[in-house]
Formats: sequence, C-alpha cells, structure tokens
Amino acid sequence: MKIAERWFVWAGMVLLGGIALAGLVVAVYAAWLFHDLPDASELADYRPPTATRVYAGDGTLIGEFSDERRIYVSYDQIPLTVVQAFLAAEDRNFFQHGGIDVSGIGRASIKNIFNLASGRRLEGGSTITQQVAKNVLLTNESSLNRKLKEAILANRLEATLSKEQILNLYLNEIFLGYRSFGIASAAYNYFGKSLNQLTPDEAAFLASLPKGPNNYHPKRHPGAAKGRRDWVLGEMEQNGWLTQAQLVEARARPLIARDAPQRSDYKDADFFVEEARRQAAANPDFGEQLRAGGFYMRTTLDPTLQTAARQALMLGLENYDRRHGWRGGWGTTDFAEGWQAAALKEQAPPERRSWRAAAIESVSGNTVRIRTARDDETGTLIAADAAWANANRQLRRGELIFVEPRNGQFALKQVPRVNGALVAVEPQSGRVLAMVGGYSYALSSFNRATQARRQPGSSFKPFVYATALEGDFTPASIVLDAPISFAGGANGQRWTPENYSRQYYGPQTLRRGLELSRNVMTVRLAQSVGMKKIVDQADKMGIPGLTPNLSVSLGAGEVTPLEITAAYSAFANGGRRVSPYLIDYVQDRDGETIFRADSRSCRDCGRGFSGQESPRLQQRGTQVIDPITAYQMSSMLEGVVQRGTAASARGLGNWVAGKTGTTNEYRSAWFVGFTSDIVVGVFIGFDDNRSLGFGETGTTAAVPVFIDFMQTALKERPARPFVRPKNAVFRTVNGIEEAFRPGTERQAPPPVQAPTQPVGPQNYYEVIRREQEAAASGANAPPPPAAAPPPKKAPAEDLSGLY
Repeated sequence: MKIAERWFVWAGMVLLGGIALAGLVVAVYAAWLFHDLPDASELADYRPPTATRVYAGDGTLIGEFSDERRIYVSYDQIPLTVVQAFLAAEDRNFFQHGGIDVSGIGRASIKNIFNLASGRRLEGGSTITQQVAKNVLLTNESSLNRKLKEAILANRLEATLSKEQILNLYLNEIFLGYRSFGIASAAYNYFGKSLNQLTPDEAAFLASLPKGPNNYHPKRHPGAAKGRRDWVLGEMEQNGWLTQAQLVEARARPLIARDAPQRSDYKDADFFVEEARRQAAANPDFGEQLRAGGFYMRTTLDPTLQTAARQALMLGLENYDRRHGWRGGWGTTDFAEGWQAAALKEQAPPERRSWRAAAIESVSGNTVRIRTARDDETGTLIAADAAWANANRQLRRGELIFVEPRNGQFALKQVPRVNGALVAVEPQSGRVLAMVGGYSYALSSFNRATQARRQPGSSFKPFVYATALEGDFTPASIVLDAPISFAGGANGQRWTPENYSRQYYGPQTLRRGLELSRNVMTVRLAQSVGMKKIVDQADKMGIPGLTPNLSVSLGAGEVTPLEITAAYSAFANGGRRVSPYLIDYVQDRDGETIFRADSRSCRDCGRGFSGQESPRLQQRGTQVIDPITAYQMSSMLEGVVQRGTAASARGLGNWVAGKTGTTNEYRSAWFVGFTSDIVVGVFIGFDDNRSLGFGETGTTAAVPVFIDFMQTALKERPARPFVRPKNAVFRTVNGIEEAFRPGTERQAPPPVQAPTQPVGPQNYYEVIRREQEAAASGANAPPPPAAAPPPKKAPAEDLSGLY
C-alpha cells in the first residue's frame, strides 16, 4: 500500500506539474499573442488607399491615379441590394453574431478535416468582421496563430465599431478581381456602372467574387461565374431579400461584363492626363498622397476639343507620311498554319481602332487581294492606294500590312514615323483646353507638347515685332527688304540671312514684312531694336532662356509648343501673360477643396446684388505689353491668315490670326494661331530632328492640322472681333485700318509702292557693299549666330525661319 500511495502521489505531482507547465505555456503564448496584436481602435478613423479620379471640365471621367483601384463610398451610399448580396454570400448572420459565427466555424471545420488530408488550403468560415481583421490588420497566411489573432481582433472590432462601420470597411477594402478594390470600383470595372445602377444579378455576381475572383472570371470561366452568381441569388431569396419572381428574373439574365477593366470610357486624353499627374505629383500640398488619397481632381480639359485635337494631329501626321511614300509592310508571312496568330502580335495604334492586320495574297498591277488576320476576311485594296504604294515600293505577296474597311474594299494604312504636338489654351485664363503630345500615346508616351524643346522658326517673329511696336515702331513703319550680311558667322564665314525665295521687295511696312515672313526685314528690325530687348520681352511673355543672338530673331532659340502657345495668349487677351495650367481644383475625399488654380478673391461676392452692379474680378495675369501693341499684333497676324503665308486658313473666316514657322533644313514645321477665345499651337517634326523633306513648311505641314482642329473649335467658340483699345488712334494705311498709340499716327509714312516684280540680290550690290564695310569696321556688328548641326541632306540655301 505504501508503494501504491507513493506512486499515486508521484503521479499526482507530475500531473499537477504538467498542468502548471501547460498553463504557463498557454499564459506565455497568450501574452505573446496579445502583445503582437495591432490596436483595433485604429480602424475607427481608417480609410483604405483610394484612387484619385480625374475629370474633364464638363465632369467627364478621363483617368485615375492609384496603386489600388478603389473608389471609396460611405455606408449610406451603398444600396441595400448590394449589402444583402454580400451578406447572403459571406455572412448571413452578420447583424446577429458578436464577431464570430460558431455555426459557420463548425461547418468550415468539418470541411477542413478533408482539406488537411488532401493538402488543400484551409477554409475560413470567417465572418465579415474576421475578414476585416485579416485584410486590414493581419497578414494573409493560413496558420493557427493567425486564426486565433483574427478571432481576438474580431471581438475587439465588434466592441469598438458599429456593425455599419465594420461592413463599410469590408465593402471598401475587399479585392474583387479586375484590378478592383472595393465594390464601387468593381461595379465600374465589371459593368461600367455606379453602385446605384446595379441590378440584383449584378450585385450578386460581385458578391460571389471574394472567395476567389480568378475562379469566377466572367470571360475565362463564364460557366462557373454564372453558377456562383445564381447560388448567391438563391441565398438572397432564402433570406427573404428577393421574391421568387425576382429570383427567376435575375437568374434568367445573362452575365455580361466588360472584356477588361477600363480606366474610363473617354480615351483621347492620355497625354493630358499624364501631364496632369506629373504636375499634381510635384504639388507639396497633396502630391505624396496622389495615388492613395482618394482626391477628386477637376481639370481644364474640354473633351470635344481634345478629341478634335487628337484626330486632327493624327490625320495631319498620316497625310505627311503619305506624301513621302509607302515604306513597305511591317512583316512577312508564308501563310503557313498559325500565320494569323503571328500577325496579330503586331498591334495597330489603339487610337486607330478600325485598323486591321492583314496579309497580301496576290498582286496584279494595282489589283491587290488581301486577307485579314483576325476575321479571315478577304477583299481588295482601293486601287488608288495600291497605285500610291506601287509608285514608291512594289507591293508583294506575303507582306503584312494594316488596312481599314471602306465601302466594301480596304484602304492601305501606314503608321507614321514623324511626330508632333497640338495644344490649345484659353488666352483669358491660361486653361489648357486640349493637349496631344504625339501620334499615339501607346507607341510613345513622350509628350512633345511639354517635353520637346525645338527651334520655332518664324513663329518666333511676332515677339520681335511686338518688341519693336513697344518702342518707336508702328505697323506702318518702313524697313528695307534687301540683302544683308554680317561678319562672325559659323566657321569664320559671313552670315547672310536670306528670304525663302531669295527675292526682295525693297522698302516694306512692318505689317507686310510679317504677313510675308520676310527674314531679312526681321533681322534688320531686330538689329535696330536690339536683341537684348527682344529676349527680355520674350521672357516676360513666357519664353525664357534665350540668348541675345541675332539668329534668335529668326527662331534659332528653343521652346516647347506649350510655352510658345501660352506666350501668344498676350496678343489675344490685351497684353497679359497668363500661366498655362491643367488642374482647376482638387478636393479631398471629404469634399474639402485643398487646391485651386484661380487664387483670386472677391470681397463683394457675398453681398446682395439687388439693383446694384455685379462685382468684378480682376483680370488674370501680368500686363507684359501695351493693349494697343496686343491689338496691333492681332491685326497684323490676322493679315498673315488673310493675305500671307497662312492664307490657306482664310476659309475659317475673319478674326483668325497666326504665324507659320519652318526651321533650317525643314527640320520642324509650326503654326500658332488664335482667336479672341482660343490659342492653338501645332508642331510637326521627327524626334531625331532630321529634315522633314524639301517643301515641308509650316504652311504645308502644320496649317492643315490647325484648320482641321479649328473647324470644331469655332463651333464651340465662334471667332469675334479683337477688342479695340479705347485710347488707340486708327488711321487707314495702304487700304488697311491700322491702330496707333496716340501721337505715333503722325509718323505714318505715305503708302509704299512695292516693285511689280521681286528684285534679286544683284540689284542691291551697293547696299551689301556699304553694310560689309560697316561690318568690317566693327560698327553695329551683331553677335555671331549659333551654329546649327550639319544637316543630313542640306539644301543649297540657308532657310532659317523661312516661314
């Protein structure tokens, strides 16, 4: 008995020790578990990372910035049908349990016995509260530790937050596939709808996705997706949230979702949206939170004008490309099995959605049969297109090409290698209404409107003339159009600027010199005014960084299309410099405005206006030229369109002004044109700055793009007369009404009789001799012009700023 008693005591001590040790282990584990838990109270003010949505001036969604594509919505904005769909699919007892659903855990535990045996991932049986704890506060690992933490946190969440707050966190945080975080983003990405537009079957489909979005992908697994949706609808009916008739109707509807998530339905503003993103990211007030802060960003974009700008530029570049001939197909095929799949790897620019990849089956003269790769459709090329291609490079069987269906045949298409930009600015405010930075954003995201610095050629000349008019000159002042030569050119040679045609017209008014873009007159005028004044004036108007070199008067400096277009605004708005901007205002997710581009204040706007004059806001911008000078320039540049180098745009009507520009060796072609309400800059050029080819001037390459765009713009903003300054004096000179500053009208010379025929340089021998003698003595010698890089194919004459 004593042995038995000792054994019993020993066993009891061991048992008690084991229990104590186990308790100690459990206590230590619990302490570690609780110590490692995050604070659930943090979720009281938690807002998940949310996309910044970008809108045009009229409210059209044009883009978004985000790491997680999420649109945050408050609980009261979520329709009851959507809430019920997710409760039916995920946690029908959500409003009854305290964070843990014991019956749900039991069902999951039974399934997990089989999952463990087969090596499958454990099922949760988790409540929505537990899922919030896991998604927001914990990792996604499958372990006992995580499940215990999840349960503890769920209990804490229920004690800290209301059921509605927990459900709102869940519905905004959950990942639902299609790059969609949260239900609002998913509704848009899958169906192109807002939450309040969803039908019960669509809400049920979204509710079917948390368990595994890829398993129920509507395009890759349509059967499984519809089956899961119909199951959720059945659960909704079982819970009394749908009637039997509603269930039958909802299940009968096909599951129709978008092919892929889309940023927005409007797709013409890629260059604009990216530039807005760059500017917003640099803003210290909200830039760091741009991709997660859920901001509402209203921009200056006009969608109608933006679409017109993209179409006009693309067509202009394609027309240039067509003038320079067919380059051949982009690939070849022998029509072996699978050739279509190989052909479809080469995509047409997404902006040209109607283009199709095709292969040439046979060629008989200008009768060319083709077969499309995607639809296996056969047909013939338009004979004129075949003749155009054959004239430069013979079409051959097996060539892979792009075609576009047209009237039962196919047009031959070619992606241009040339590029360009178009930007439109509102001159009164600086709002950028449209911006296209190249032929295709998908092919090249380099924004030539803001990032390409190129010589503007003669489109810079208005700043020379404006500086002169700010001094002692008038539109009727006379400048000699005759050969001129300076010492100090490149490689020790004399610099002899020439007119495009190498013809000269003798004494001419400033107006006529600008209308016909006379290079020699501009150089003489710049020499008289002083390049330092011209460069300073250009800087005031928004073109910085130029050197006071006489060749700059012909556009040898460098600018971006946006800079020079915005600088022209001063001619249209009465002489004020306005800073171009793309973002009107930004609001945070609570609707508070945190940035506004227009910082003007209106002290009297809050008072009543009964019987009183409305308050007036001060005009934007800084006065940089006299209003009379601005009007003089607008009138003279209108003459460029009516009688000068841009006369091809005369069909747009009166009160349209502008200036062409072409640089040395035809490297770049420009046109900057405007009315009182819009300024438009067009640039055409190769990215490597090679020649566009002989004759590709601003008149030929850029003006047609401007005309195409303005045909749309003038419908929205009809041209109106330029505002006549109140203190200007008007006199008729050479049949044209000119504006003068008071007192300068007495300096107006008699009408100039131009030669009936242009005069060649040989008739001005004496003029040249005298100027050469002056140059040799150092008198009035201008600084040497900047040396241009040698052209690949240089024309015989110097064409700097020829148009």
